Amino acid sequence: FAIMYKYYCATSVLLAAATRGLESVAPLVSTAEETSDPIPTTIKGTIPTWINGSFLRNGPGKFEFGEDRYTHWFDGMAMMHRFHICEGNVTYNSRFLRSDSYVRNSEKNRIVVSEFGTLAMPDPCKNIFARFFSRFTIPDNASVNFVKYKGDYYVSTETNYMRRVDPQSLETKEKVDWSQYIAVNAATAHPHYDREGATYNMGNSYGRSGFFYNIIRVPPPGEKAAKEDSADLTGAQVVCSIQASESRKPSYYHSFVMSENYIVFVEQPIKLDLLKFMLFRIAGKSFHKIMSWDPQCETIFHLVNRHTGEVEVKYHTAPMFTLHQINAFEDNGFLVMDMCCGDDGEVIADFTLENLRRDAGEEMDKFYNSMCRNLPRRYVLPLKVDEETPLDQNLVTLPNYKATAKMTKPGEVYMTHEELHDDELLQYGGLEFPQINYDQHNGRPYRYFYACGFGHVFSDSLLKMDVHTKELKVWRYPGLFPSEPVFVASPKATEEDDGVVLSVIITPREEKSTFLLVLDAKTFTELGRAEVPVNIPYGTHGVFNQMG
Repeated sequence: FAIMYKYYCATSVLLAAATRGLESVAPLVSTAEETSDPIPTTIKGTIPTWINGSFLRNGPGKFEFGEDRYTHWFDGMAMMHRFHICEGNVTYNSRFLRSDSYVRNSEKNRIVVSEFGTLAMPDPCKNIFARFFSRFTIPDNASVNFVKYKGDYYVSTETNYMRRVDPQSLETKEKVDWSQYIAVNAATAHPHYDREGATYNMGNSYGRSGFFYNIIRVPPPGEKAAKEDSADLTGAQVVCSIQASESRKPSYYHSFVMSENYIVFVEQPIKLDLLKFMLFRIAGKSFHKIMSWDPQCETIFHLVNRHTGEVEVKYHTAPMFTLHQINAFEDNGFLVMDMCCGDDGEVIADFTLENLRRDAGEEMDKFYNSMCRNLPRRYVLPLKVDEETPLDQNLVTLPNYKATAKMTKPGEVYMTHEELHDDELLQYGGLEFPQINYDQHNGRPYRYFYACGFGHVFSDSLLKMDVHTKELKVWRYPGLFPSEPVFVASPKATEEDDGVVLSVIITPREEKSTFLLVLDAKTFTELGRAEVPVNIPYGTHGVFNQMG
């Protein structure tokens, strides 16, 4: 999670003109109070009565314990939010995740568990050995996303720990350790779901043979799942293990690509220095600086057959990085991959709370203008590559695609991308947090995606992109900061964009005026909003939990 925010704004395209006069966003990274019991909201406009379910959001929500303060925004304690929508009305409730980190910090009224960018001071009541080994404790502050396995909801980050939660009361349930079910050390907070109910994810493992990236499959829920109120990842298996190109410096990854028949793992030049990681732990240092950008390394796409686990082909492209994929689909012998990408991993935004709380104007402008922007790209991978494939010839023969693929030597294909946008996107600061009509179009051909524009250090617009025409629709108003948009299909949908887009809008200029925005997905105009009389901090990811 932390790396996601350290790198999401590092890309190759700078704005043509420096942005000036940016306002302060300090309220977006301020501690909020829980709203444990659902409260009513004030509806303006109309909330469609067919929407029936809960919009669940996750993210940092508490940034201090006693006199101790966290250093980095992503170290804040996980706060879960629920907007329950039924018959045109909306209620809101929130809870802090009762992680081990939260409970221990609360008991001592100080920070006793180190996080990604904040080092906890040793407990003076412990002996020297206990203090030393406490440095190797892996935090369980699962503040990135809501994920689903076998019908149960969990909150997740990028370690081996998740927490099962009740999606209605937001009650924290048991802690789940991936390594108790399968031989992996961690898993992402961005799994994929197939149409049979199975869940796929990426994990990693390290042993005598080196460092491996593992594709994980958790089977659909069985009859037992509906009867027992307990975590269940039984049946999880490693579909495929991919050995890292550099075992001591594996690549960081935040998500992966999945189509109907293939999974693509992107091995990118953002490197994790494992030796430095261990040394930092031994020395008692926080480990937010174990990352490095190595532009001497190409990016490698590892294509894996999702059903057999066989690694089909390796594809290479120029150094770049990606955090969030938009979609991927197969088209007449090719795999089309759309992703939010950047080229220059050395341009790293430091999302410390000190930076995010800079004063409006010159100081904030300087911070923002030091960053670059993520932009959408398309890569097209030829699926049939063998000894008869010609060398140094563009293998992408489909019309309407500008991306190229050439076999430079047997078994090695070099890719170039197509820009999936026009220059208009640059005025909105590029985009991130892409979402699609997932249930109907994930892994299949599609036309639209929804995302956040980044004209500030936090997103300040909502965007709808037509990938056929590269045309944009935009929702943007001064002083309003939207969350990741989530698409909810109409029950009578006949077209891809029949439905609504949900986003939580943070209002730093006004106290206790956050609202849930409901946009018509087709026209991208406002249908209604549900105003919440509490302060809500800026979050990370979320899902819509459809009710019966």
